[in-house]
Amino acid sequence: MTPLTRRKALHSAGASMVAVAGIAGCLGRSEGGTLDALSVAYVPIYPNMQHYVMAEEGYYDEVPADVTFERFSSGPSVVKAFASGDVDVALFGITPAMVLVDKGTRAGILAANSRNGFKIMATAEIADLFEEEGPATFARFEHAEGRKIRFGAPPDGSVPDIVLRYWVQEALGVGEMESVIAKSTVPPAKAVQTIQSGDIDATVVQEPFATIIGQDDAFDELAWSGSVLEDHPVTVLFANQRVIDASEVAQSLVEQHVAATEFTTESPDIAASHAASVIGAGVNEDLAAAAMQSRAADFLSNPHTVTDQAATMGEFVASVGNIDEPVPTEDLFAVEAYDALQS
Repeated sequence: MTPLTRRKALHSAGASMVAVAGIAGCLGRSEGGTLDALSVAYVPIYPNMQHYVMAEEGYYDEVPADVTFERFSSGPSVVKAFASGDVDVALFGITPAMVLVDKGTRAGILAANSRNGFKIMATAEIADLFEEEGPATFARFEHAEGRKIRFGAPPDGSVPDIVLRYWVQEALGVGEMESVIAKSTVPPAKAVQTIQSGDIDATVVQEPFATIIGQDDAFDELAWSGSVLEDHPVTVLFANQRVIDASEVAQSLVEQHVAATEFTTESPDIAASHAASVIGAGVNEDLAAAAMQSRAADFLSNPHTVTDQAATMGEFVASVGNIDEPVPTEDLFAVEAYDALQS
């Protein structure tokens, strides 16, 4: 007997509701069970590179639906829109995807966007101390300075927060994060200004901001997240059940995503230019291109590559209270569209 996963159970429980929506012609669904319209939400961050390529190179035009875009300032804002049914597809962090599935949203990850996407940066003094002392750095610093190292990072349960927690608690084994460092909430776009002003001593940050900080001799890298939690996911292509069920649309969307990943690999400077043109906010073409040289700029499509570490991250997301319990990977990922393209 085939196991009944939460995805299948939710799909069965919601079948009558979807049928009513189809009859009423709501939510962009045609009577034939396909999607006529597709709304794509994205957070304008570097790890969502495939979206910029797909938008600027016209790849979305190949999807058999009328695709529109909506820009959001953060993952939590996308979560609200997605949960209310205002958007069909989202390119955002994997932890917001976990939150939605945990709360019962019928949706899943079609493809991975990026992995290994953070650097843990600190003042040169702390970096030198870390090179000498390793995990003992935190206690040595607190003894010498009378305070803990001040880390700036996005909110609890976000992807970079989870990476930071894993690094402190598991990789270094120095105790619960809150007892070891003093963390304040700093959005990625403000990390550069905040660390350069001296308001924090260290940060965990994505590209292209890691590149900016690294260009300043006053700062150095403590760790790369790919060494901390190898192949951990950062952002994903997430779709609601209506998209997943519309297999032609889902497969086409994933096919164009794969093409965008290949384009990024083959033409990184052009992809970087596309990212800069869409992101704006101080991310110019030169900076975007320089960030492409970073090992924290790691783009892919294959969802199977990140499933194991997604499970590990889910345990930490649950530990900070953002989800009730770790979401099983078979409920979080909807790999059918990707797998169909490989056959």
